Amino acid sequence: MKGTFPIGKFREMETPFYYYDANLLRETLQTIKNESGKYNKFCVHYAVKANANHKVLSIIRESGLGADCVSGGEIKAAIKAGFPASKIVYAGVGKTDWEINLGLDYDIFCFNVESVPELEVINELAAAKGKIARVAFRINPDVGAHTHANITTGLAENKFGISMNDMDYVIDRALEMNNVKFVGLHFHIGSQILDMGDFVALCNRVNELQEKLFARQIIVEHINVGGGLGIDYAHPNRQPIPDFAEYFKTYHKHLRLRPQQTLHFELGRAVVGQCGSLITKVTYVKQGTNKQFAIVDAGMTDLIRPALYQAYHKIENITSDEAVETYDVVGPICESSDVFGKAIDLNKTKRGDLIALRSAGAYGEIMASGYNCRTLPQGYTSDELI
Repeated sequence: MKGTFPIGKFREMETPFYYYDANLLRETLQTIKNESGKYNKFCVHYAVKANANHKVLSIIRESGLGADCVSGGEIKAAIKAGFPASKIVYAGVGKTDWEINLGLDYDIFCFNVESVPELEVINELAAAKGKIARVAFRINPDVGAHTHANITTGLAENKFGISMNDMDYVIDRALEMNNVKFVGLHFHIGSQILDMGDFVALCNRVNELQEKLFARQIIVEHINVGGGLGIDYAHPNRQPIPDFAEYFKTYHKHLRLRPQQTLHFELGRAVVGQCGSLITKVTYVKQGTNKQFAIVDAGMTDLIRPALYQAYHKIENITSDEAVETYDVVGPICESSDVFGKAIDLNKTKRGDLIALRSAGAYGEIMASGYNCRTLPQGYTSDELI
């Protein structure tokens, strides 16, 4: 079964471009609201790094989610889209002075701190402004996730977070400072996680650390478990909305929160991944010695995930109903890795056909580059085109 697209509108547009199904996005957001709302004090933030298209951000902001940012630019994008500063959390292993000052000026909800030197700089910059910065410590729980090595973040070997062994020391340092307020613990073990057992393992580690703090009579206000929930890249039509019910239920069942604690989530891919498709046009069909190539006008500059992660995206010819043939779908970039898929079964393809690369709403448009002096792809929502 193919996705449903406004083909007539697409034929009039300059490819490649991103298309976002606003109705699916709103349905996904409503599901998140319904499922997280079953539990007391569950608070969901959207991870802006997944997709910062202004129109997409505006729809997410309308749903009431907060924003999880990892750069000053993302803080600006969230504010521009209307997210209240009181719902913005700022993470990232290399926050610069201007980015920290930006967060202080907006009085954002919380800085997720990843090292003692960063904590010292935040305290210093806050003191210069006569402010107190709320901070949570990102603890590296040394919990692995069943996902690609490049998007695993919770192991001791990763650059992210503070070692569990250093947690007490960092908390003690914060309690000595006059311009930071220690309000929480932050965790994130990786992305595109489909095995709920990985989240159970994180819950167990958080419980262990909470008991250690409780022995010191420390109960933090906020626990932030990051995001990481994956999507079904193979079957975007069969499972357009991830299993948020099981996701939130897992944390409710396995994480031992104190009555006064709030649990925060930072979901990105699971929010926007399935609503987006990269639409590209076939430039040539080339017969090789042993295979035929569908050469399209989109490339790794427009969607880098297949080249970077060997990621799979379902590929559809949305303007052909002819019998299926097999193609390598490739782009025009002067790199051998500029391949979207090998031995892909598509309805018979010819020059001018429109191809959809599905499940591209996350880490698609936002990661586009101008390599080969190419123009960045534009992004459009169904609200604009239908």
